[in-house]
Amino acid sequence: MKRIGVLTSGGDAPGMNAALRAVVRACAYNNIEVEGIFQGYQGMIEGDFKRLNERSVARILGRGGTILKSSRSKEFMTKEGRKKAYDNLKKHGVDGLITIGGNGTFTGAHVLYQEYGVPVMGIPGSIDNDIYGTDHCIGFDTATNTVVDAVDRIRDTATSHNRLFFVEVMGRNSGFIALKAGIATGAIAIILPEDEMTVEELIETLRATEESGKTSSIVLVAEGSKSGGAYEIARQVNERYDEYETRVSVLGHLQRGGAPSCYDRVLASRMGVAAVDGLLQGRKDVMVGIVNDRESYTSLEEAITRKNLPNRDELRIARILAI
Repeated sequence: MKRIGVLTSGGDAPGMNAALRAVVRACAYNNIEVEGIFQGYQGMIEGDFKRLNERSVARILGRGGTILKSSRSKEFMTKEGRKKAYDNLKKHGVDGLITIGGNGTFTGAHVLYQEYGVPVMGIPGSIDNDIYGTDHCIGFDTATNTVVDAVDRIRDTATSHNRLFFVEVMGRNSGFIALKAGIATGAIAIILPEDEMTVEELIETLRATEESGKTSSIVLVAEGSKSGGAYEIARQVNERYDEYETRVSVLGHLQRGGAPSCYDRVLASRMGVAAVDGLLQGRKDVMVGIVNDRESYTSLEEAITRKNLPNRDELRIARILAI
């Protein structure tokens, strides 16, 4: 390969810039040119390309977000849009494509490979951590630490006023952030899409801990909860159990911002280099991941159709420690 294209797409995640930096510098190391594609697949359609070199990615290792910008492209979902994108790849002499993002990003790359044979390589960047084929996605560690810091601060208020706080965290349909942060902050209960706790079970837990002398509590709710989110769960609890004064805090997009953690910087750097290595080895239509601390490759079709699930034993641990 003489020239590789790289883009970021979908929701941003801390560490995407670190992955981009690793891709560009690994290409420079192997005497390969890099075309940065701005605004994801929409930028590919519109021809928003820029040549990058090792100096183009200086001082971005610790920056949150993505300097390539990101967007979701409805036009790329059409055959006509993908034809424009492919034509621009050929126009700029791109021999292979590295996409940094999540499930939707990989779906687009997989279709591009199926229709036009473009060698594609995915790097999993998603705070949801739900992508199959890697132990951790870029951005998950940073987002979880952001939640832990926020919940620690909320607990100060909860303790001062003897309140019950329902804290809603991101994750789409995945409970990874809620589970990890719940254990790390000593939440009394964690509401996950993968293992839903009913309102009745939650009230029983609250009643038992109150009888043991607990005067304030934190309940972490994953945004994909089937019970309707933190506000709805709080409303149902208030109707049936009014021993606590309750408050709701939705942390929102602050979880996606900020400088990436050390873990995410190293993870992204490893994946970026492995992505370039994989393309040079002839791999295509795959995603790079880190499994048991070793680089591995998973077909994009499998990464798209399967889902990474939280460790159920950690949920059991959380319930034991919440007494």
